[in-house]
Amino acid sequence: MEKYKQEFIEFMVDCGVLKFGDFVTKSGRKTPFFVNTGFYRTGAQLRKLGEYYAKAINDTFGTDFDVLFGPAYKGIPLTVATSMAISEHFGADIKYCSNRKEVKDHGDKGILLGSPIADGDKVVIIEDVTTAGTSIEETLPIIKAQGDVDVLGLVVSVDRCERGKGEKSALTEIQEKYGFRTTAIVTMKEVVEHLYNKECGGKVVIDDGIKTAIDAYYEQYGAK
Repeated sequence: MEKYKQEFIEFMVDCGVLKFGDFVTKSGRKTPFFVNTGFYRTGAQLRKLGEYYAKAINDTFGTDFDVLFGPAYKGIPLTVATSMAISEHFGADIKYCSNRKEVKDHGDKGILLGSPIADGDKVVIIEDVTTAGTSIEETLPIIKAQGDVDVLGLVVSVDRCERGKGEKSALTEIQEKYGFRTTAIVTMKEVVEHLYNKECGGKVVIDDGIKTAIDAYYEQYGAK
């Protein structure tokens, strides 16, 4: 596993973004782990988060694209932080863009924030976590409505490695349905591999009990 992936896993734990215990997902599944990117709350945290995303994007897509698109609302700071990190670390000046939940009827009218999207643009979509692919179903029509664009793919922070709407993972379903690449900074398999019975921040966050609960969760909901 790459060093930046290991660092990112510990970074999530340190920020309180990745937690272990008893939770319920938006889809109603009881889960022993939860990822809440709303806990990235400081400038320093967002700067580091952008760097991790930039490395994952560069690994999969390179920097030969024009626009980084983040669906509102959580995608807005992600596009800003990551486009800055791509510029700083990889020397590429990528435009950032997000959508508004409500279209403005005054001033800077329209549904988009940041850069416009034009014919011929290559677009990478950035999100926090995808479990069922619902956000992409809402996002793609917005992007496609802007012109003849080429959506290269989707990057998320964590691949939960669980079933989406069928038997395969949500990221695999999205990739097969829309014909573009999907990737994550880390997968939950990598998280478990790195944290199981190892200290992080002075304590073991995945002990035998948590590991047993995670295994049981994937027995029920794991992607095939």
